[in-house]
Amino acid sequence: MSYIKDFEKTYTPDTQKNQTQKGTLYLVGTPIGNLADISERALKVLSEVDFIAAEDTRNSGKLLSYFGIKKPMVSYFEHNKRERGEVIVARIEAGEACALITDAGMPAISDPGEDIVKICAEKGVPVSVVPGPCAAVSALAMSGLFTGKFTFEGFLSTANNERREALEALRNERKTIIFYEAPHKLKGTLADLHKAFGNRKISLCREITKLNEEVLRMPLEEAIAYYEENQPRGEYVLILEGASKEEQKANAFWANMTEAEHVEHYVSLGMMKNDAIKAAAKDRGVGKSDIYNKVMKK
Repeated sequence: MSYIKDFEKTYTPDTQKNQTQKGTLYLVGTPIGNLADISERALKVLSEVDFIAAEDTRNSGKLLSYFGIKKPMVSYFEHNKRERGEVIVARIEAGEACALITDAGMPAISDPGEDIVKICAEKGVPVSVVPGPCAAVSALAMSGLFTGKFTFEGFLSTANNERREALEALRNERKTIIFYEAPHKLKGTLADLHKAFGNRKISLCREITKLNEEVLRMPLEEAIAYYEENQPRGEYVLILEGASKEEQKANAFWANMTEAEHVEHYVSLGMMKNDAIKAAAKDRGVGKSDIYNKVMKK
């Protein structure tokens, strides 16, 4: 109880960073489904900034209207981000405060807002974040898979070559992998994941925080079979199990090399032989002496 009293005494609204500052870009997280997830601070900032930049002013207009917020809005999306971003930053430099929001979740994450933050960073314009819901982290937390280390990939490219290269580059990734996917592309993506990674475990999270929220946890083969019988609905976050140590070794470039060939590969890249032995030992997860004895023995 004393801790709670001390917290309430120390962290009052007046002592926290709650005052909206002019000449600042605010990245405001908005609900990914359930409107009750919006924060008190998000509502405060949205109510106090001079204008709001939104990915889709129609969708965001409905959100603002629901909470009784009336502010001038400008559109900022993938196809106008270059020229509109400069205009928005110029207004901020002139002393206005702007809140940037996306259709749902955190702006600038797998989102064109990334570009406007870069412009602000280059020009020395202050950027402040108002944290909010994030579909990727929420799905990861519910996945039942390893959460200690993960890599976020977002949407895979629709270009076949780029998609194949991206998945190939991830084959040996030990971290849990996060993808976004639309319902009409889900079946094809599951097939591509199975082809690239085999029958790994996957968690399929859809409609997070909404009425029809669902989390399915199963091997990829079962997921493919499931969606042959069930139509994908809603936006998906896919949480894929990372490579095991055994998979990593089996997929490694040196998997079919002898120890001597492995060392010679590094020597051909310009390494001294002793350093090449160290590198090969590290790849194989063995001691340097194990490689040395096999390579240097007569």
